[in-house]
Amino acid sequence: MISDRGPDTPVERIGERIHHGFTAALDARGFRADTEQQRAIDTLARWLQGWLAGRRGWLRKPAAGVYLWGGVGRGKSFVMDAFFAAAPFAAKRRVHFHAFLQELQERMKAFAGHPDPLVLAIRALAQDIRLLCFDEFHVHDIGDAMLLRRLLDVLVEEGVGLVMTSNYAPAGLCPNQLYRQRFTPAIEMIEKRFTVLTLDAGIDYRELPGGGQRWGEYLWPQSAGGLAYLETWLALDDQAQRDRSLTVNHHPLQVRALAPGRAWLEFAELCGNAHSTADFLWLLQRYPRLALTGVPALDSQPTDACQRFINLIDIAYDAGANLLLCSESSLERLCRGSPHQDFGRTRSRLSQLQARELSVIESASRHATGVSDKEF
Repeated sequence: MISDRGPDTPVERIGERIHHGFTAALDARGFRADTEQQRAIDTLARWLQGWLAGRRGWLRKPAAGVYLWGGVGRGKSFVMDAFFAAAPFAAKRRVHFHAFLQELQERMKAFAGHPDPLVLAIRALAQDIRLLCFDEFHVHDIGDAMLLRRLLDVLVEEGVGLVMTSNYAPAGLCPNQLYRQRFTPAIEMIEKRFTVLTLDAGIDYRELPGGGQRWGEYLWPQSAGGLAYLETWLALDDQAQRDRSLTVNHHPLQVRALAPGRAWLEFAELCGNAHSTADFLWLLQRYPRLALTGVPALDSQPTDACQRFINLIDIAYDAGANLLLCSESSLERLCRGSPHQDFGRTRSRLSQLQARELSVIESASRHATGVSDKEF
């Protein structure tokens, strides 16, 4: 079990500290909380204070955590981040779905040959964590479904407090009927043991000035000189390595160009082939400035390619990567008609890229050099 050492703030004042931290985070960005967001931080503050008090006494077991769900851009991650920053102890982590599962799988290697290495790896993690804030909780394949079911069981058993955000209500976490039945016990545990709160129908922070981070660029049409722009954006020179094949997690990854911390790949290679989230994590850890060319309109792509693109955007966004996407289509056309259930989140994140239409770039360049469009 994890240590019961107390927080660095008296339990009865923890709610006050959480509210103060949330107000400070709002003020720093010039925001004002709406009713739904205020209700969410109130719930989190009450839960943490009750959870810490309950762990020390003989009261009825407090909720194991808070499950916060709602639409894209409604402030779930903002609320959770403010809560996490204000939580008054060091043994806490805020993690992203893909990165955490990858870390867990790496930790399992240390227990190879032991009975149930997954449980041993989770317990080893729990020794160092009192509070785990888990962003963008979702389930799309059988491997994740089985792993997450065991993860929740063991973390709750070990007394780790959990706060999760998701775009889905618990009942909608695992929509694939092929393996939903095997994840149903985890859904039932969330509904029984967690405080489930909807955060929706409020202010969309990403639509406010300063509400979204500019984390890269979206360039179109690629055929009108986009590759030349890419070369400049990546600062590729004669020292860059061209047309390389990398070995990533024991299989090849074709790369158009590499330079220290920078890489250029094709959509057809990275998302069209069977590359995993572990491959994306590996790539972005080493090349956080990434350009991806040949990005097609997503309604023309098979479901697995769309899912890989969604995973790539999630991982790059959470890792703080700098991304350049190049396409023949405008961003509006790229996103039109995608049937994928997670695409609302992806569309929101793509909208935070700086959209650059190449003809506009060329025109600005010509005027800067004194050459008119007509003369050109």
